[in-house]
Amino acid sequence: MNTNTRTIKYVIYARKSSEEDGRQILSLDSQENVLKEIAKRDSLIVTDTLREARSAKEPNKRPIFAEMIKTIERGRADGILCWKIDRLARNPVEEGMIKWLLQTGKIQKIKTPDRDYQPEDNALIASVEFGMANQYIRDLSANVKRGLYEKAKRGIFPTLAPIGYLNNPLDPKGNKEIVKDAERFHLVRKIFDLILEGHYTPVEAWRIARKNWKLTVPNGKLVGRSTIYRLLTNSFYYGAFEYPLGSGEWHKGRHEPMITAEEYDKIQIILGRKGKPRPKSHVFCFTGLMKCGTCGAAITAEEKVKLQKNGNVHRYIYYHCTKRIDPSCPEGCIEEKELVKQIADKLSRISIPPEFHAWAMKWLRNDIRKDAAFNSKVVDERRVQLDSIERNLKALLDLLLKGTITDDEYKNKKTEISKEKARIELLPAGGNNRIQRLMEKAAEYFDLGRDAASEFASDDIDKRRRVITKLGSNPLLKDKTFMITIEKPLLVLESISKEINDIRGRLEPVKNGINKKEIERAYAQNPILRRGRDSNPRTPCEVNILAGCSFQPLRHLSKNHINN
Repeated sequence: MNTNTRTIKYVIYARKSSEEDGRQILSLDSQENVLKEIAKRDSLIVTDTLREARSAKEPNKRPIFAEMIKTIERGRADGILCWKIDRLARNPVEEGMIKWLLQTGKIQKIKTPDRDYQPEDNALIASVEFGMANQYIRDLSANVKRGLYEKAKRGIFPTLAPIGYLNNPLDPKGNKEIVKDAERFHLVRKIFDLILEGHYTPVEAWRIARKNWKLTVPNGKLVGRSTIYRLLTNSFYYGAFEYPLGSGEWHKGRHEPMITAEEYDKIQIILGRKGKPRPKSHVFCFTGLMKCGTCGAAITAEEKVKLQKNGNVHRYIYYHCTKRIDPSCPEGCIEEKELVKQIADKLSRISIPPEFHAWAMKWLRNDIRKDAAFNSKVVDERRVQLDSIERNLKALLDLLLKGTITDDEYKNKKTEISKEKARIELLPAGGNNRIQRLMEKAAEYFDLGRDAASEFASDDIDKRRRVITKLGSNPLLKDKTFMITIEKPLLVLESISKEINDIRGRLEPVKNGINKKEIERAYAQNPILRRGRDSNPRTPCEVNILAGCSFQPLRHLSKNHINN
């Protein structure tokens, strides 16, 4: 149904998103002026002009829009004059309101500078344009969040800098570094100093900042009391921030910290926030590695901070069962220092000195070379046998073609030769690979015996965790005791570690250190460490790989690992 446009009563609706001040195509004044010119040009009846500075990405957030809808539903207006249809809605809920009012005729026309929308029009057109507007706002939101997250990962605080700092106006948009506010930085630092002295409350510090220092926020107003509390508990000031907020993901900022982490902890304790002085951005060393030996739940950790009367701050890290499987699990907690001591004790039992490592690896390489030479002969013989079989098959085929043998004789003989070929091909052919794997794994375990204790003693969390994973499997905490199933080859090192230390103790002079030749001779003559051969040989390759080891422990290493 065509409607005379002069009988339609229009509402001019101009909207801009307050979140998009820098992106808006036209301001509210500009939109209103353009729309009034269209109304004058086309002699439209305008009953009201509405302006709103609100985002339309979420429904029921625009009071002026809601007022316009009520005006239309009551019949006081039946047309809308707007800059673009996306000014009306960018979400499916309010889009549905507009489309329903249009389809039922309560809205006779939506007029924009580009086109008109009427009840008899194809509904698909309006749906597509509303859908594009909705998708735009969704894409915009996702892109903004992604950009802010990437900014946070680079250590740049992604939102407005707190008091005492500024978002550098000289940096390009999206990469504005956080810099010190020359006017306020030292004053905010003085607030922290007042609290750290222990003689001032936050309210007293706030009064001093307002009255004596005339501290203002960037908009020029004197600093408020709530601002003081926020800055005293804001981790940003010691160089760390959480983003997204509430996600538990912490980032180290590139800005210059105003206070130290220790000062922040002390302030939190002074403010009465004991037990949780500072959000942590680091990973506790042993979490994720162990389980409770009683209920099987994961082991977690927490840090406790205690403030002594003399002002010193002490930190303690405790590991305990999460109790997620059994809330009544009786397992207690263990301090990290005690846990480290127990793990270090286990590592000391598999520890071997550098000179034994060098001696063992030298003899291992010697035997590997011998085994490799033997294996090479085995491989050559195998290749000769296969070549001979190929010649026999070819000769057999020639006899068949010449008519010397029948088809049945050919098939029977070919089957016999093929079986022999298959048998030889199935013989172990990867002797060199097995030797290489033996060398690599033996070296890995000997390296661990030499280096584990020193690596675990370092402060590098990654090194400590690697040492534990290499030590064994199924690490547990039970009765405040660390337990782990040590790898079988490492049990061999544990069994010989005492012998090695006894030899070193007998031969090590008080002043001059160890005589290298003498100690190597002692290693070679020791009945536990001396050369040993396997008395139950198998295939030639297996004999040389499993039995051709220079000393007993290496034979165990090979059998325990390579055969698995």
